[in-house]
Amino acid sequence: MRNKLLLPGPHFAAICYDSGMRKTAILSCGVALSALSLGSGARAQTDAGALEIIARITPTGARPEPVRQFTFYILTKSYSEIVKEVEEKDPIPPRDRFIDDLKVSPELRSWLKGHDTLDFTEPGFDKLLTPDDVLNVPEFLLAYQRTNSGGVTNGLPKPKYTDADKTEHPEKYEKLKQDYLASLKKFLRSRPETMSGVELELDAVNPQRKWAALQNDRRKRVQRVAPDVAQLNFLAAKADTDLEGRASLSGVAPGDYWISSLNLDADAGDMRVRWDVAVKIDRGKTVRVELSNLNSIDARSSAP
Repeated sequence: MRNKLLLPGPHFAAICYDSGMRKTAILSCGVALSALSLGSGARAQTDAGALEIIARITPTGARPEPVRQFTFYILTKSYSEIVKEVEEKDPIPPRDRFIDDLKVSPELRSWLKGHDTLDFTEPGFDKLLTPDDVLNVPEFLLAYQRTNSGGVTNGLPKPKYTDADKTEHPEKYEKLKQDYLASLKKFLRSRPETMSGVELELDAVNPQRKWAALQNDRRKRVQRVAPDVAQLNFLAAKADTDLEGRASLSGVAPGDYWISSLNLDADAGDMRVRWDVAVKIDRGKTVRVELSNLNSIDARSSAP
C-alpha cells in the first residue's frame, strides 16, 4: 500500500495563522503599553514642580545665620489651622463650669461668676471688693480678719462670740455675730484702705492657680498631638537643610502648600522662631522661598 503524503489543510493553516497573529498582537500591545507608560511618566515629570528653600535667622544686632540640618515639613494645610482643630477637639471647660467645680464656698462661686477675674493676686484686686463682699463671702472675711489681726489696725471690731456659743447658746451666738458684722460693716465703710493686702491671705483659694494648671496641661496635650496629626493627615513631603541652610524638593505635584517647622524651634543668638509659610507650586516650575525673621513666628509667643 502506497503511503500518502498529508499536505497541510485549511484547518492547519488557520491554526498557524491565528497563532502568528496572536504573537504579533501581544507584541504590538506590549510596545503600545510601554510607549503609553513612558509618555505618562514624561508628562508627570513635566507636570510636577520643584521647591527650593533657604532658611536664615538674624539675631539682634548680628548677621544672618543659616538654619543648618533642620527638617522642614511640606503640608497641605496650615499648621496653625491644624493646631486650632486639635484645640477644638480638646476644649477648655467653660468658665462657669470651672467655677462650679471649685472647692470653695457657694458665696465665693457666686462672686466669681459676677466678676471678670479668676486671679486674686492681680493688681487692684482689693478695689473690686466692697464691704458687703467681705462680710458675705466667708473666704474674704477670713482673709480680711487675718490681714488686720494682731493689733495692726486700730479700732478694728472684734467678735464677742465663740464657737462654743454656737452649740450651747445658739440664740446668743447669732445675736452677737450679727452685732459684730454690723460693726465691721460700719468700720469697713469708714476705713476702705484696710482691705488692702487681703489678696495675700487668699492664696490657698485663688482659682488662677488651678485655671493656669488646666490650661498648661491642655497646651501640652495639643503640643504632643498636633505634630502627629499634621504628619499623618497633611504631610506631602519633608526636607532637611544642609550646612548652608538650603533644602530642595523635586517632583512636587502642583498645588497650595505650607512650609512648616511644626512645633520645633529654630534658633540663632537671642532669636527662637518657627515657620508656617504658604507656597504655591506651579506645573513644571521651580519655586524658591526664603525663610527669615520677616515671615517667621516668635516661638516664645506662638501656639503649640
